[in-house]
Amino acid sequence: MLDEKGEQLGVMSIDSAKAYAYDRDLDLVMIAPQAKPPVCRAMDYGKYCYEQDKREKEARKKQQTVEVKEVQLSCRIDTHDFETKANRARKFLSDGNKVRVCLRFKGREIAHQDLGREMLGRFAEACAEVGNVDKKPTLEGRQLTMFIAPLKNQAK
Repeated sequence: MLDEKGEQLGVMSIDSAKAYAYDRDLDLVMIAPQAKPPVCRAMDYGKYCYEQDKREKEARKKQQTVEVKEVQLSCRIDTHDFETKANRARKFLSDGNKVRVCLRFKGREIAHQDLGREMLGRFAEACAEVGNVDKKPTLEGRQLTMFIAPLKNQAK
Protein backbone atom coordinates (compact mmCIF):
# COMPACT_ATOMS: atom_id res chain seq x y z
CA MET A 1 0.00 0.00 0.00
CA LEU A 2 1.11 3.55 -0.79
CA ASP A 3 0.09 6.68 1.08
CA GLU A 4 -0.99 10.01 -0.48
CA LYS A 5 2.65 11.13 -0.90
CA GLY A 6 3.64 7.92 -2.70
CA GLU A 7 5.59 6.43 0.23
CA GLN A 8 5.25 2.71 0.90
CA LEU A 9 3.34 1.64 3.99
CA GLY A 10 3.99 -2.06 3.43
CA VAL A 11 1.68 -5.04 3.00
CA MET A 12 -1.59 -4.76 4.94
CA SER A 13 -5.06 -6.26 4.85
CA ILE A 14 -7.89 -4.70 2.86
CA ASP A 15 -9.76 -3.71 6.02
CA SER A 16 -6.80 -1.87 7.52
CA ALA A 17 -6.09 -0.15 4.15
CA LYS A 18 -9.74 0.99 3.94
CA ALA A 19 -9.59 2.24 7.53
CA TYR A 20 -6.35 4.15 6.79
CA ALA A 21 -7.92 5.87 3.75
CA TYR A 22 -11.23 6.55 5.55
CA ASP A 23 -9.47 8.20 8.52
CA ARG A 24 -7.77 10.68 6.17
CA ASP A 25 -10.87 11.35 3.96
CA LEU A 26 -9.17 9.71 0.95
CA ASP A 27 -10.16 7.06 -1.57
CA LEU A 28 -8.46 3.66 -1.82
CA VAL A 29 -7.49 3.12 -5.47
CA MET A 30 -6.06 -0.12 -6.84
CA ILE A 31 -3.08 0.86 -9.01
CA ALA A 32 -1.71 -2.56 -10.04
CA PRO A 33 -4.34 -5.29 -9.62
CA GLN A 34 -2.22 -7.91 -11.46
CA ALA A 35 0.68 -7.64 -8.98
CA LYS A 36 1.10 -10.11 -6.11
CA PRO A 37 -0.08 -8.73 -3.70
CA PRO A 38 -2.15 -6.02 -5.49
CA VAL A 39 -0.85 -2.46 -5.06
CA CYS A 40 -3.30 0.15 -3.69
CA ARG A 41 -2.90 3.84 -3.03
CA ALA A 42 -4.75 6.24 -0.77
CA MET A 43 -5.54 9.39 -2.75
CA ASP A 44 -8.23 11.95 -3.55
CA TYR A 45 -9.66 10.29 -6.66
CA GLY A 46 -11.58 13.36 -7.85
CA LYS A 47 -8.41 15.47 -7.75
CA TYR A 48 -6.50 12.69 -9.53
CA CYS A 49 -9.08 12.54 -12.37
CA TYR A 50 -9.06 16.34 -12.68
CA GLU A 51 -5.27 16.48 -12.99
CA GLN A 52 -5.24 13.64 -15.52
CA ASP A 53 -7.86 15.45 -17.67
CA LYS A 54 -5.77 18.60 -17.44
CA ARG A 55 -2.64 16.72 -18.63
CA GLU A 56 -4.55 15.17 -21.55
CA LYS A 57 -5.91 18.58 -22.54
CA GLU A 58 -2.38 20.03 -22.57
CA ALA A 59 -1.16 17.11 -24.71
CA ARG A 60 -3.99 17.68 -27.22
CA LYS A 61 -3.13 21.38 -27.35
CA LYS A 62 0.50 20.64 -28.24
CA GLN A 63 -0.46 18.02 -30.83
CA GLN A 64 -0.12 19.29 -34.39
CA THR A 65 -2.82 18.41 -36.89
CA VAL A 66 -1.82 18.01 -40.52
CA GLU A 67 -4.35 19.09 -43.11
CA VAL A 68 -4.26 18.27 -46.81
CA LYS A 69 -4.53 21.39 -48.96
CA GLU A 70 -5.21 21.16 -52.68
CA VAL A 71 -3.74 23.07 -55.63
CA GLN A 72 -5.30 22.57 -59.08
CA LEU A 73 -3.36 23.00 -62.30
CA SER A 74 -4.02 22.52 -65.99
CA CYS A 75 -1.71 21.63 -68.89
CA ARG A 76 -2.04 25.07 -70.49
CA ILE A 77 -1.32 27.14 -67.35
CA ASP A 78 0.66 30.34 -67.94
CA THR A 79 3.98 31.02 -66.18
CA HIS A 80 2.65 33.71 -63.81
CA ASP A 81 -0.32 31.55 -62.81
CA PHE A 82 2.06 28.65 -62.27
CA GLU A 83 4.26 30.78 -59.99
CA THR A 84 1.21 31.98 -58.05
CA LYS A 85 0.05 28.39 -57.46
CA ALA A 86 3.60 27.34 -56.50
CA ASN A 87 3.87 30.21 -53.99
CA ARG A 88 0.52 29.21 -52.48
CA ALA A 89 1.71 25.60 -52.16
CA ARG A 90 4.97 26.77 -50.54
CA LYS A 91 2.93 28.71 -47.97
CA PHE A 92 0.84 25.62 -47.19
CA LEU A 93 3.99 23.51 -46.82
CA SER A 94 5.73 26.05 -44.59
CA ASP A 95 2.63 25.99 -42.34
CA GLY A 96 3.13 22.23 -41.96
CA ASN A 97 0.29 21.03 -44.20
CA LYS A 98 0.47 18.44 -46.96
CA VAL A 99 -0.39 19.56 -50.49
CA ARG A 100 -2.28 17.56 -53.11
CA VAL A 101 -1.48 18.80 -56.61
CA CYS A 102 -4.17 17.92 -59.17
CA LEU A 103 -3.67 18.43 -62.88
CA ARG A 104 -6.91 17.98 -64.80
CA PHE A 105 -6.91 16.99 -68.47
CA LYS A 106 -9.68 18.52 -70.57
CA GLY A 107 -10.85 17.10 -73.87
CA ARG A 108 -8.02 15.71 -76.00
CA GLU A 109 -5.30 16.77 -73.54
CA ILE A 110 -5.51 13.26 -72.03
CA ALA A 111 -3.51 12.02 -75.04
CA HIS A 112 -0.53 14.13 -73.84
CA GLN A 113 0.01 12.77 -70.35
CA ASP A 114 3.74 13.30 -70.69
CA LEU A 115 3.15 17.08 -70.70
CA GLY A 116 1.15 16.75 -67.47
CA ARG A 117 3.87 14.68 -65.79
CA GLU A 118 6.44 17.26 -66.90
CA MET A 119 4.30 20.05 -65.40
CA LEU A 120 4.04 18.21 -62.07
CA GLY A 121 7.81 17.64 -62.13
CA ARG A 122 8.34 21.40 -62.53
CA PHE A 123 5.90 22.02 -59.70
CA ALA A 124 7.78 19.60 -57.42
CA GLU A 125 11.06 21.39 -58.25
CA ALA A 126 9.44 24.76 -57.47
CA CYS A 127 8.40 23.46 -54.01
CA ALA A 128 11.61 21.48 -53.33
CA GLU A 129 12.97 23.93 -50.73
CA VAL A 130 9.99 23.49 -48.36
CA GLY A 131 8.65 20.04 -49.28
CA ASN A 132 9.37 16.76 -51.02
CA VAL A 133 7.21 14.46 -53.11
CA ASP A 134 5.33 12.11 -50.79
CA LYS A 135 3.44 10.22 -53.51
CA LYS A 136 4.50 10.17 -57.16
CA PRO A 137 2.02 11.39 -59.83
CA THR A 138 -0.76 8.88 -60.51
CA LEU A 139 -3.53 9.05 -63.09
CA GLU A 140 -7.00 8.88 -61.53
CA GLY A 141 -9.65 9.20 -64.21
CA ARG A 142 -8.89 12.40 -66.12
CA GLN A 143 -6.51 13.94 -63.59
CA LEU A 144 -2.94 13.40 -62.44
CA THR A 145 -2.55 13.61 -58.65
CA MET A 146 0.65 14.09 -56.66
CA PHE A 147 1.18 14.63 -52.91
CA ILE A 148 3.90 16.85 -51.46
CA ALA A 149 4.79 16.61 -47.75
CA PRO A 150 6.52 19.37 -45.77
CA LEU A 151 10.14 18.93 -44.78
CA LYS A 152 10.60 18.06 -41.09
CA ASN A 153 12.75 21.06 -40.13
CA GLN A 154 10.52 23.55 -42.03
CA ALA A 155 7.21 22.82 -40.25
CA LYS A 156 6.31 25.38 -37.56
